[in-house]
Amino acid sequence: MNRTEARKLAEKLVGQMTIEERASQLKYDAPAIPRLGVPAYNWWNEALHGVARAGTATVFPQAIGLAAIFDEDFHQQVAECISVEARAKYNAQSAHGDRDIYKGLTFWSPNINIFRDPRWGRGHETYGEDPVLTARLGVRFIKGLQGEGKYMRAAACAKHFAVHSGPENIRHEFDAKASPKDMAETYLPAFEAAVREAKVEAVMGAYNRVNGEPACGSQTLLVETLRKKWGFEGHITSDCWAIADFHMHHHVTATAPESAAMALKAGCDLNCGNTYLHMLAALQEGLVSEEEITRAAVRLFTTRYLLGLFADDCEFDAIPYTACDTDENNALALRAAEKCMTLVKNDGTLPLDASKIRTLAVVGPNADSVSALIGNYHGTSSRSVTFLEGIRRWCEARGIRVLYSQGCALVDEKLEGCALVPGDRLAEAVACAELADAVIAVVGLDETLEGEEGDASNYSAGGDKKDLQLPASQRALLEALEKTGRPLVTVAAVGSSLNVPQGNAQLIAWYPGQAGGTALARILFGEVSPSGKLPVTFYRSVEDLPAFTDYSMKNRTYRYFGGTPLYPFGFGLSYVPFELSGMEADADHVTVAVKNAGSMDAENVVEVYVKALDSADAAPHPALAGFRRVALKAGEEKTVSVPFDRTAFTVVNEAGERVKGGSRFAVYAGLSQPDARSIELMGVSPLTKELTLD
Repeated sequence: MNRTEARKLAEKLVGQMTIEERASQLKYDAPAIPRLGVPAYNWWNEALHGVARAGTATVFPQAIGLAAIFDEDFHQQVAECISVEARAKYNAQSAHGDRDIYKGLTFWSPNINIFRDPRWGRGHETYGEDPVLTARLGVRFIKGLQGEGKYMRAAACAKHFAVHSGPENIRHEFDAKASPKDMAETYLPAFEAAVREAKVEAVMGAYNRVNGEPACGSQTLLVETLRKKWGFEGHITSDCWAIADFHMHHHVTATAPESAAMALKAGCDLNCGNTYLHMLAALQEGLVSEEEITRAAVRLFTTRYLLGLFADDCEFDAIPYTACDTDENNALALRAAEKCMTLVKNDGTLPLDASKIRTLAVVGPNADSVSALIGNYHGTSSRSVTFLEGIRRWCEARGIRVLYSQGCALVDEKLEGCALVPGDRLAEAVACAELADAVIAVVGLDETLEGEEGDASNYSAGGDKKDLQLPASQRALLEALEKTGRPLVTVAAVGSSLNVPQGNAQLIAWYPGQAGGTALARILFGEVSPSGKLPVTFYRSVEDLPAFTDYSMKNRTYRYFGGTPLYPFGFGLSYVPFELSGMEADADHVTVAVKNAGSMDAENVVEVYVKALDSADAAPHPALAGFRRVALKAGEEKTVSVPFDRTAFTVVNEAGERVKGGSRFAVYAGLSQPDARSIELMGVSPLTKELTLD
């Protein structure tokens, strides 16, 4: 069903409603209209990395972990799986009359905000700090979720539009000020791609103001940019209770009816919250018109028609509940977990040689934690394998003894309230380490320490991080383990930049989803070579960064950072050497021969970067312009073609105009960025060519 047909059906249905009924449909919990055969519908649902908050579903790695895979095709495959499970659950629940929150087919995912500052607690919901990576993955997630049949399998929503990345605790009152250049170059490209390329069905506004205008009532963003410039045809929803912020916190309006009117006039069709309960009062006060209310209702019912919710021939109605939580989906979650884990340090300790290990110590507060697997906005997996469980299963099958100690609390000084001194599990952890041939320390954070304001109960502020260090309890644990002299592998379950100095080897596991423990064991013992790449810069300290509230891109992210990172964007080690040769480049793509020069099958990512050489408007450092994941058997060589992103040879000037970046460009193809720190860590430089374009 095309949009024109769906809109005509929506106009006919809405035309039969009273103005009161039309206004009632603009809230996220839209009531039934029995006389017209319209069932109740709740628009609020989540699917960030699996169907969320509605019971059993496959839990994939958190979004930042999926980004670390650097694979568009695989990303779409994950999204397709999520949307099939979404239909399976919707069909079963609606058949039993359950139309509650988190039970619909309109998903408020993906989150394509730029992760500009590592302190932001919600950064792990995003695809990282780069606009090209975020745009490519966002487009493919949307396409996978929505599908390409007669009807949409599910409706995606690009959020939060726009310029939203903390601080969490002042987001309801904060005015994010960004220059025209930063808007067009960094903050908006992923949203433009979502609209123009992926035809995303919905866009969600942010809580904050943007250059003075509340995002959910911004004429600049919602009217001039989204609808007029980009041609967006779907519906716009507010973030939850964001419209109430207009009068309660931003103070750009005085009353709830004024706030409702401001949002509606800017084209915000759906209110997550209750401010649109005042819509009829706004109508009576002459603040809005019946036509404006009708317009919003038509847009919303157009989406419902596109989903086939009023059709008797929707191909997705036959998807059974048994399509959810399948063995096949679990296998996909395992592949995702294996691909996302990122090796950032290794002195040769990894992979572990099982023939030389009789006893293995597994310690740390995240070792046996399901929370460390799932991140936020997650479903409930029936198959979660913690890191400890995965390692124990692998080891027990091979006669290796596993000793376990929690070692410390995630944050608190003591695990037992009656303990007389802090560190009441340190002695046990050290004893386990001393008896072991190697130590796996699983540390990091979880959604209680970094996340959304109100969801996270962390020890800092509103879900954000104060610094880039582990909590003191975990630092003390690692220091004690290091002193034992045993080979120490540090595994960090985390969604953002964290400086963990200890360990002969270190894996960033992210929040790897339900199969995280199985994936970790296979990587530790060399059944799988790690192949993830960092989608964010790992900094040494927040002292290297501008103020959290400064939204200028100066000295932020790999494109503008002037210091030396701990681990750069795009960095990730492998167990096997890969060799690149024969680079060729033209205006459309880069081709390069990639060889697995090792003795085991492995995957890696070819990364292409571009720097405009004769434009003063170019970012200081080469920027990602394309990427391609490649799987090679031991000794295999393959020629890989990487198409350039459409923005590769453009720059954005101070006026916010995207223009040609001149005629001379440096093009790089490698397994990392071409920066000095990446070359130091990788031990090899990317290939490079100068390309001249007329």
